[in-house]
Amino acid sequence: MATIYYTDEHEWLSVEGDTATVGITNYAQEQLGDLVFVELPEVGKAVSKGDDTVVVESVKAASDVYAPVDGEITAVNDALSDDPSLVNSSAEAEGWLFKMKLTDTSQLEGLMDKAAYDANVA
Repeated sequence: MATIYYTDEHEWLSVEGDTATVGITNYAQEQLGDLVFVELPEVGKAVSKGDDTVVVESVKAASDVYAPVDGEITAVNDALSDDPSLVNSSAEAEGWLFKMKLTDTSQLEGLMDKAAYDANVA
């Protein structure tokens, strides 16, 4: 069973073992508007918490998506190259951005659960 975490920067992480699937929240995609381009990271890239990892470009603006924790990129959602609107239609499921192997699971302790995130954006 995966555990879902949220960041102040509007990313979500679904964590199973030492692997996290990462995307932006439904709230974030609503603020961005229709996405027209997603620049994904390279598989194998090591990232540190707070690193610019993904660029999402919408009809309104381009925004960075940050690494929520330290780790190594193990997969990217190639479907977004052909259809970035998947993030708009399914931000917290089919519109995931990348998967990463966590190198410091203790960093998860500083993240929010769904109730705390919802209260944060209310």
